[in-house]
Amino acid sequence: MTFNLKQQKNLAANAHSSRRRFLQIGLGATASLAMPNAFANILSQPERKLSLLNLHTGESLHATYWAEGQYQTSELKAINRILRDHRTGDIYHMDNNLIDMLNILHHKMNGKQPFHVISGYRSPKTNAKLSQHSNGVAKKSLHMQGKAIDIRLPGRQLSALRKSALNLHVGGVGYYPKSDFIHVDTGRVRHWG
Repeated sequence: MTFNLKQQKNLAANAHSSRRRFLQIGLGATASLAMPNAFANILSQPERKLSLLNLHTGESLHATYWAEGQYQTSELKAINRILRDHRTGDIYHMDNNLIDMLNILHHKMNGKQPFHVISGYRSPKTNAKLSQHSNGVAKKSLHMQGKAIDIRLPGRQLSALRKSALNLHVGGVGYYPKSDFIHVDTGRVRHWG
């Protein structure tokens, strides 16, 4: 059987798509097996909520971002808006895994108040400006990809929040006690500070 060039490209694209889907399913299954039962219980709840207070804009939000078995688009948009770059006004899609991580962290800490947000999304322009004035700002920061946030949780010790974030074994955790916040992200597992 002979295929023309267009058919060959379609076959190759379908094979690549099938491999990618297989890998996604395999990675999802592996992640769920590796996830501690406590996390699985939190993520299997019928609703997932998140409360945030942006310290730079004064805006607060109480969002039910997961309901009826799916992410709620309007609530995720509201989260993206409150986590925008407050210097430029740029809004970016925040990583759903980061939002879920915050939900889990809030449950683990038995938080009663919203997370205080020091920094959510950062535009490349803002990140470049900040990195010129501080060696604590990565030039390729995950904040620019919507995969990082700097937070504190009122009513809970910063060291306890750091410890809970480290115990998740998900992404990076930075500790900034002098500035009274921790950094969490959905990059590779690592920690500093």
